[in-house]
Amino acid sequence: MDFDTLLVRYFGQADLGALGAGAYEAGVDRLRVEFGLERDRGRRFALWSLMHLLGVAPALDVAFAHAADRDAARNFMAMAAAGTDDD
Repeated sequence: MDFDTLLVRYFGQADLGALGAGAYEAGVDRLRVEFGLERDRGRRFALWSLMHLLGVAPALDVAFAHAADRDAARNFMAMAAAGTDDD
């Protein structure tokens, strides 16, 4: 899944900074619904990753039934946090 394509799919454009509050919330709602319906583990992980980057991801124990997926999510969270360090 391409990041910009996901943003356009859920928010109507790739520039989230240009969205009004209502458009952002509507996009988050669409993302949450699709995440809840998705059964493919890889796609589900990709959607959760986008949600995490946006600060709207559900807790790992709620999001992932498989321990391996929770571990992968923890690794993703650590890498994302390391990528934003200002050191």
